[in-house]
Parts: sequence; structure tokens; C-alpha cells
Amino acid sequence: MSDAQGTAEDRWVVLGKIGSAFGVQGWVRITSYTDPPDNILEYDRWHLRRAGQWEVVEVEDGRMTAKGVQAKLVGIDSPEEARLQVGIEIAVLRSELPPTAPGEYYWSDLEGLEALTPSGELLGRVDHFRSTPGGDIAVVKGAKEHWIPFVKDRIVKVDLDAGRIVFDWGVDWLDD
Repeated sequence: MSDAQGTAEDRWVVLGKIGSAFGVQGWVRITSYTDPPDNILEYDRWHLRRAGQWEVVEVEDGRMTAKGVQAKLVGIDSPEEARLQVGIEIAVLRSELPPTAPGEYYWSDLEGLEALTPSGELLGRVDHFRSTPGGDIAVVKGAKEHWIPFVKDRIVKVDLDAGRIVFDWGVDWLDD
């Protein structure tokens, strides 16, 4: 499979990465970016990025434990093979994700959007999101970097068709 993607629905959405080998049968620990973390196990097939290409692998088995998400991938049958997978990103196509409720968005749908103030001043582009103990943050990069709390009170309008999001935020505001 190549990196070519025809539509917005065909782009890759990274759901996690392989964290470490576990056990003697080729299991791996997963660093999941899904919420809750075991949602990553809802997908029977993952795409792993190896040498710049996305390859399909089947998930043979998976479980959530007190130490996090663990998975057994088809064809990975030893600790040595499992160790070779460490650090590899896990993705699915955007079209494979379940639909969102009205007014809800996947972060990947918002990354790259122009970020504006209510008066139309450009803050920059949404670069990525971070989860922090205090809540989620939209990291906007422009003339300066803004870390904007990603909460309902700060989001004025999301317009995916126009490629922009309006935040209740000022260009010269200091990040809290």
C-alpha cells in the first residue's frame, strides 16, 4: 500500500504506536492515542508505517490490562520479531473511523485548519493537539505559538469546508 490518498476520507489517522515487546509469543504493548485506550483494539487490521510505506497487519488478539493495551499481531511470533516493531506507528484510514456526533470532531480533522480570532485575525494553523492533566490543548503555530485550551468556551466556530476554526483567543494573548 502506498502513501497516495485520494480524498480526505482516505488519509491516514495515527491511533498509536508499538511501545515494547511483551512475553515469549510475540505480543507487544501498545501506546494508544484513542480514548479510551482500548478502542484501538476495535480495528481488526492496522496499518504499520515501515520504511516510509503503510503495510496492513491483522490483529490476532488484544487485551486491556492494568499495564495498558497489549496486542498479538499475525506473523509476529517471537520476542525478537516483536522487538523489531517497537516505535512503529499504527494507523487506520479516516474512512474506517466511526462517524462523529454533530458538533464533535476528530482531532485529525482539525489539524491543518486556519485558526482565527473572532475578529478575523490569523493566529496560525492548528498544528496538533496535546492531552494534559489540565485538559486538551490545541497547539496553533503562526507568527507565534499559541496553546489554546480546547474547551467549548474557547471554540467559536468550526468550518471544515472553509478550512478554518475560530477561537475565542487574541493574537497577543499570553498562553496560560
